[in-house]
Amino acid sequence: MSCPFDELKRIMSKLRSPSGCPWDREQTHQSLKPYLLEEAYEVLEALDSGSDTEIAEELGDLLLQVIFHAQIASEQERFDIEAVIRNLNDKLIRRHPHVFGNAVIKNADQQKKHWEKIKRQEGKTSVLDGVPVSLPALIRAVRLQQKASTVGFDWNSMEPVLDKISEELDELRAACEAGDPDRMTEELGDFLFSLANASRFLHIDPEDALRRTCQKFTDRFHFIEERLKKEGKPINQASLEEMDAIWEDAKKKGQKSRN
Repeated sequence: MSCPFDELKRIMSKLRSPSGCPWDREQTHQSLKPYLLEEAYEVLEALDSGSDTEIAEELGDLLLQVIFHAQIASEQERFDIEAVIRNLNDKLIRRHPHVFGNAVIKNADQQKKHWEKIKRQEGKTSVLDGVPVSLPALIRAVRLQQKASTVGFDWNSMEPVLDKISEELDELRAACEAGDPDRMTEELGDFLFSLANASRFLHIDPEDALRRTCQKFTDRFHFIEERLKKEGKPINQASLEEMDAIWEDAKKKGQKSRN
């Protein structure tokens, strides 16, 4: 009996064969890009749910994207899934000399710095190499800051980080008063970048924090809609004061449920 991974390879090969699925056969690396991103985000949502069933299912969907790309490349005689795995195995061993070699690394911070050093030895020309431009901007901001910190380009405490946030907020206010769209865009970007830096110092994933706030906003706004519906009043006919009062009620009820 073949192992599950061998069976997965067989299924993927069959789907791409002339007798397979028309949709699967017409896919390319480029056409699959949106699905790869979508599946990655669905894994994040499953992780937030805490459901092992959902996590396992969504990881499987993400794995499908990996095997799909490898199958396309294999058909073109470029590389196959075994090459992908071999490259990964080699990289993991090469980048963990303290586990598979004689290097001494005492903590996670030293490991991060050593990791970046090894990357540069592998041919990276800049400390910032390896941070994809296509990343969501908030994640990219944190990753760039993390990379720069490995060579000492960083503050030593939280206080100057908070001072920088205040400074950037003042500059954003000044830009808004000036009414210059380009300047407002630049200053807003600087402000968000400084907030991302604060999240890094607090060891909080800014995407996770913002996702939670988005969900909290969604829940409270749904509460407003439901309350107004019970009162027989269309939401577009409610005043801001009415909606804000219900919003405050939603906050109180939310706080009670957490206690």
